[in-house]
Amino acid sequence: MSTNNPLITNISEQLAKEFGAHGTPERAKFDEEAYAFYTSQILLDTRKQSRLTQAELAQRIGADKSYISRIEKGIINPSVATFYRIIAALGRSVEIMPAYGVARG
Repeated sequence: MSTNNPLITNISEQLAKEFGAHGTPERAKFDEEAYAFYTSQILLDTRKQSRLTQAELAQRIGADKSYISRIEKGIINPSVATFYRIIAALGRSVEIMPAYGVARG
């Protein structure tokens, strides 16, 4: 994206500059950390909306409170199976939808 306005930034270029181009180990590490943070925020917000403590959620899925804490801090990224168990324990479900702008076959 080219613009004469210095306040408008191309985020893709900025990410590549700071964290490396797609396909590089540095970018893969950044992407993994970003997904862990995003996942942690979804689970934290949903747990709070459900008015559960970390201990209560942990008990519902058969885990330790510290495990929930590490997920919510983005320290660890739960497996897909654990993510679904947590979502179910929070009384929610996951809906899989086509990604915006992705052609379907």
